[in-house]
Amino acid sequence: MKIAVVGVTGLVGTVMCKVLEERNFPVTEFIPVASSRSIGKEIEFRGEQHLVIGMEDAIAKAPDIALFSAGGSTSKEWAPKFAEAGTIVIDNSSAWRMDPDKKLVVPEINATELTPNDRIIANPNCSTIQMVVALAPLHRLYGLKRLVISTYQSFTGTGMKAVKQYQLEKKGYEPKQEEMAYHYPIFENCLPHCDIFLDNDYTKEEMKLVHETRKILSTPELKVTATAVRVPVDGGHSESVNAEFEKSFELSAVKELLSESDGVILLDKIADNKYPMPLFAKDKDEVFVGRVRRDESVENGLNLWIVADNLRKGAATNAIQIAEYLVANNLVAKEVASI
Repeated sequence: MKIAVVGVTGLVGTVMCKVLEERNFPVTEFIPVASSRSIGKEIEFRGEQHLVIGMEDAIAKAPDIALFSAGGSTSKEWAPKFAEAGTIVIDNSSAWRMDPDKKLVVPEINATELTPNDRIIANPNCSTIQMVVALAPLHRLYGLKRLVISTYQSFTGTGMKAVKQYQLEKKGYEPKQEEMAYHYPIFENCLPHCDIFLDNDYTKEEMKLVHETRKILSTPELKVTATAVRVPVDGGHSESVNAEFEKSFELSAVKELLSESDGVILLDKIADNKYPMPLFAKDKDEVFVGRVRRDESVENGLNLWIVADNLRKGAATNAIQIAEYLVANNLVAKEVASI
C-alpha cells in the first residue's frame, strides 16, 4: 500500500503522518510530497527518514492513495493528474467539496456512498465535520429543520503563518505586516472574520457550514445560518449550535443517543462542571458534545456545545478514516480510473 502525503510539511500534513502511525495504517511505501521549496528535506515516518519529493516524481511512484493538504489551487491542478494515474485522492482543501460529481465524506455518516469509481474524495471543512458528526444521528431520528451556528475556531485552522503570528504576539513582539496571517492581532483577541468576505457579507467559512452541511446530510433545503469567529486557542474548534427539529424529542433520549453515537463523546455533567473544551479535545480524534439543553424559546429546539481538535478529526483523522474505509471494503483498485 503506497501512501503519498501531499503538503507533508504543513500543519495538517504533519498531523496526517502522526495519525497514520498511531492508527497503524498499512503503509508499505511512504511518499512525502511538498512544494519545490521543501523538496529534498527529510521527513521522519515510523522511525525512518524519507526525502520529500515533488508532484511529478510522486505521480511516477504510482501511490495507491494520496492524502492532499496543500491548498485549493494545488489540488485543482494536481489531484486530477494523480487520479488519472490510478491514485485515489482524498483532498482536504475546499477545491472539490461542492463539485456535484465528488463525494463529500464523513465516515460516520456517509462512507457507504463510496465506490471504486470515486478517484477524488473531498474531506469537509473542519468546523463542518465536528458539527455533523454530532447532528447526524439526531437528524435521522428527529429531522433537522433549522441550524443557527456560532463557531470559536483555533488559529491553527489558518495554518503555519497564523501560528507564528500568535507565537510572536504571545512573546510580546509586534509582527511585521508580512508576518501577519490576519488583519489584526490574534493574541488576546477574537476576530469575527474567518476566510474572505463574500458578496452576501458572510465569510467563506460561514457559507461552507451552510453548503457542506446540506450536502453531507442530503438536506438541500435545510435552513442554516452561521457566524465564524477566530479565537486565540491552540487545540481545537468550539461551536455553539442551536438546532430546531421537525419532531419533538425527550432530552434524556437525545443524550442517550449522543452517548451511543460513533465518534461522539458526551461530556455533559454540569453538576461537576464537566463540559467540552479545546483543552480536553486537543490531540484526540473524537467529537465532544455537552451543554445539551432544550431551547425554551422555540418548539423542538435544542442547544449543543460541540468541540473537536480541528487538525485531527477536523482534517487529518477524517481523511485517514476515509482511507481506512476504502481499504477495509476493497475499494482501492487501480484498474478503475474514472474522474
